[in-house]
Amino acid sequence: MSGIAIGRLGEERKAWRKDHPFGFVAKPSKNSDGTLNLMSWECAIPGKKGTPWDGGLYKLKMYFKDDYPTSPPKCKFDPPIFHPNVYPSGTVCLSLLDEDKDWRPAVTIKQILLGIQDLLNDPNIRDPAQAEAYQIFSQNKLEYEKRIRGQALRHAPK
Repeated sequence: MSGIAIGRLGEERKAWRKDHPFGFVAKPSKNSDGTLNLMSWECAIPGKKGTPWDGGLYKLKMYFKDDYPTSPPKCKFDPPIFHPNVYPSGTVCLSLLDEDKDWRPAVTIKQILLGIQDLLNDPNIRDPAQAEAYQIFSQNKLEYEKRIRGQALRHAPK
């Protein structure tokens, strides 16, 4: 494992524990022996108030490569969600997470999670990743919002 990636992720964890947006979760996952795995994080993103996503808490995994922060983490909803910019596998399609687009090593975990939260209610229809969600969003906004509200109910914290 890369010392640079581990060092940066350790700093990110400290910063997150001191100050993070209300309702969000981000913590390293645990290895089978109970130690922390800084290269794999378990996160949760709340739906924004006043949107069809409101009430849901969407679980997301973040996977970091050894060359982080040179390369962005892979972010994957688990379970996958219905959204035009989320692949059926759950992987998030967002320019902020693309080395060839908007990724910069200075981007923090907090900024990534806030960016994904913004994407939930404001999809980028120029970069669709899920055909069904894209088609319904483009052709029938009422049906799309109904599906999103149902999904929010299914993802409500227990």
